[in-house]
Amino acid sequence: MSEKKFSKKHEWVDVEGDIATIGITKHATEMLGDIVFVEVPDKGKAVEQNGQAAIVESTKAASDVYSPLSGEVIESNKSIVDDPSSVNSDPEGASWFFKIKIKNNSELNNLMSKIDYDKFVAENPN
Repeated sequence: MSEKKFSKKHEWVDVEGDIATIGITKHATEMLGDIVFVEVPDKGKAVEQNGQAAIVESTKAASDVYSPLSGEVIESNKSIVDDPSSVNSDPEGASWFFKIKIKNNSELNNLMSKIDYDKFVAENPN
């Protein structure tokens, strides 16, 4: 069983082998409000750790989605492009943004556990 890891920019990562599924956290959706537009990266795109990879827009703001790990995009979730509001209802499950083939597993050491992320959010609510 894999353990989710979290970034300070409010993305989550679920790793299985050398594949990482990436999305935004429930906290991020609560800060954004109703999501009305999503742009996901194309298959084959190279992403760098903490580099801009996707876009999410809500009725309140537009925000970049950063890749918590470096790698190559192997799949994007087109269903959230067709129905952006689904990100609000299941941000840490079915409404993932993209999957990558991980380039450097040691980058996982820069991410937080769920407990550490919840503490980070409590100390940095905005």
